[in-house]
Amino acid sequence: MSAAPVRIANCSGFYGDRLSAAREMVDGGPIDVLTGDWLAELTMLVLAKNAFRDPAAGYARTFVTQMEQVMGGCLDRGIKVVSNAGGLSPRRCAEAVHGVAEKLGLDPVIAYIEGDDLMPRLGELRAAGEQFINSDTGEPLGERAVITANAYLGGWGIAEALARGADIVITGRVTDAALVVGPAAWHHGWRRDDWDALAGAVVAGHVIECGAQATGGNFAFFTEVPGLEHPGFPIAEVAADGSAVITKHPEHGGMVSVDTVTAQLLYETGGPAYLNPDVTARFDSVCLSAEGKDRVRISGVRGDSPPATAKAALNYSGGWRSTLTLYLTGLDIEEKAALVERALWAAIPGGRDAFDAVEVSLLRTDKPDPATNAEAMAQLRITVKAADERTVGRAFSARVTELALASYPGMFGDGLTGGARAFGVYWPTAVPAVLLPQQVVIGGDTTVVEPVLPPDPPVRAEVPSVAVAATPGGPVVRAPLGRVAGARSGDKGGNANLGVWARTDAAYAWLAGFLTVPRLKELLPETAPLPVERYGLPNLRAINFVIAGLLGEGVAASARPDPQAKGLGEWLRARIVDIPAELLPPQLP
Repeated sequence: MSAAPVRIANCSGFYGDRLSAAREMVDGGPIDVLTGDWLAELTMLVLAKNAFRDPAAGYARTFVTQMEQVMGGCLDRGIKVVSNAGGLSPRRCAEAVHGVAEKLGLDPVIAYIEGDDLMPRLGELRAAGEQFINSDTGEPLGERAVITANAYLGGWGIAEALARGADIVITGRVTDAALVVGPAAWHHGWRRDDWDALAGAVVAGHVIECGAQATGGNFAFFTEVPGLEHPGFPIAEVAADGSAVITKHPEHGGMVSVDTVTAQLLYETGGPAYLNPDVTARFDSVCLSAEGKDRVRISGVRGDSPPATAKAALNYSGGWRSTLTLYLTGLDIEEKAALVERALWAAIPGGRDAFDAVEVSLLRTDKPDPATNAEAMAQLRITVKAADERTVGRAFSARVTELALASYPGMFGDGLTGGARAFGVYWPTAVPAVLLPQQVVIGGDTTVVEPVLPPDPPVRAEVPSVAVAATPGGPVVRAPLGRVAGARSGDKGGNANLGVWARTDAAYAWLAGFLTVPRLKELLPETAPLPVERYGLPNLRAINFVIAGLLGEGVAASARPDPQAKGLGEWLRARIVDIPAELLPPQLP
């Protein structure tokens, strides 16, 4: 057990992140642990497709490349490496890393952790009565053809591997925060019921899990961020009580501020109770404070005991899809779009009903009195889905192509020869945590780490209330909402989350009264027919919305131009609303 904080650095927020980041973090300054998150929800489906072509390809190969770059430096400096890059095959990933070690003449202790993969157990679980109820819709899984099935494990397997002397720990599907919880619990010798300390580590883990998003990447006020051309990656200095300081290497680009940390805290979250297998972190208890340049302290985090179930992510085969875009230029845009639809469905036997699903969107990107050709164009996006590839393949695209000289003036488009693509559907569910022991494998030895189960009765922390300032009065000015509020949005399966925060107490007081669910639906009409939940987080001067069903059946199946809702927050910030004049920054001359 150590009283000194443990410096845990991130070098990856997704599969495809900056390849040089691992070397930058190892060489940029002192760290104790190098972590990386490779497993977005979509990534599991991508890895499954890779493994279908090559059974040895079910892990993130870029991690292996990074290990070749930094393994020697990590061993020389005593830096532990913890990564979920094992994906669908932690063992094969560990074997690949071992091959790199042999090539370099090094001998690290490599551990891998299993227990998240439910595919071999689906039959057994179904026979035992497990229905895999969809967490969003309440529908049972039934006999759908599952491609991947992985439960989200916690950090105690990682802690065990480090306690057994591992230099490199490779996991499959663990929670993103587990990559910080495990090393922090090992370093500080925490007990399984140190709820507040564990909750603090979960919050720190959530902040750094997405790499440079904590240091100014994807930040609403990005013009304030220095060195954003090449931002550094974040570091969490986690103390023995679970409090943490978020920072970065001094010479690296980007910045760490209360705003950048707030933005990341709101990313891909729901209600104030943030469920994890090890603890439930109460985001309504988080306190943020600046502690010098590029240093933000996280304190006051309270923890409830974890739920009795663990989140699980399944993907099943959704069939085949084709998406094409037709450009409509100039006058009579809506009439041109209507003509395309009439002609297209008339040319296909069965019309729209020939497909399992059809989504048509008219994107009005055109402007009145256009000064350029691009300003004159709107887009008509047509997506069709079917179980049979032939239905949405050439038989569909040929009917569109045939309209080229026989439809509206100026017809042209994209995707007419792209062909059909297979797609998967994301299925969020939960399974009893008691069914999820972790297997920690080092060499030929396996240690079983039992899951954390909630006590009876469960522990519920007391969260202090936060006073809200008086709502500003006086004259109002019509201005974009983003002049006084930041936003960060993202995907949660078929749902979208949209977090909005204010930069001052007065601005939050106004925002909390102004931005209601009806107002959000008014400002973002696409959300109007959908269920929307709103959660206030006055401790962060923030409001979080969860918009159910905006992304359909998940990222891989969504036909939206922005299938991960990345731009949803920026759309909201661009809307013109009545804002108290005293909240607006002074106008530049």
